[in-house]
Amino acid sequence: MPNDPLTGSTLLDRARRIKLFLMDIDGTLTAGGVCLISLSNNGGVAEMKVFNSQDGLGLTLAHTMGIKTGFITGRHSAAVSQRAQESHVDFVYLGQADKTAAFEECVRKAQVREDEVAYMGDDLPDLSIARRVGLAIAVANAVPELKAICHYVTTAQGGGGTAREMVELILTAQGRWSEAIPLALA
Repeated sequence: MPNDPLTGSTLLDRARRIKLFLMDIDGTLTAGGVCLISLSNNGGVAEMKVFNSQDGLGLTLAHTMGIKTGFITGRHSAAVSQRAQESHVDFVYLGQADKTAAFEECVRKAQVREDEVAYMGDDLPDLSIARRVGLAIAVANAVPELKAICHYVTTAQGGGGTAREMVELILTAQGRWSEAIPLALA
């Protein structure tokens, strides 16, 4: 793995320290489309999100292996809350136009240092957190400004298993991936 020119750390060194994995939702755990469905002629609207099943397994494995996880998103969505519950996500912050306060609260509640946090996003609102964490991650189809400051760019595009990719990378760096595999089979 190449060294980070600013710190000398390799990607695996950064991943080895991770105890908390936070992520955006739209464009990161979903492909980024916002599907609004008309429920009736009187203006009722529902939102639909499509999540990748591999991400659900990855987040569940992170939980099982003791890595705390969290969602910080700008939208309010019952679908996100449901997905978080199904995947054993520890922290869920909806409607966060500025994600900084939610990030700081997650760090405090998880009792970790910022260098022990991974954060994954796809767009400009993710820049402020990406600049502060030990492992900043951009999805493959993220905006260039975010990719430019991140330590890693996923091979998968948003909604294509990015969380699963990162959980495997983190657990592999920590020497725990082979221990996690049988837990996925249970």
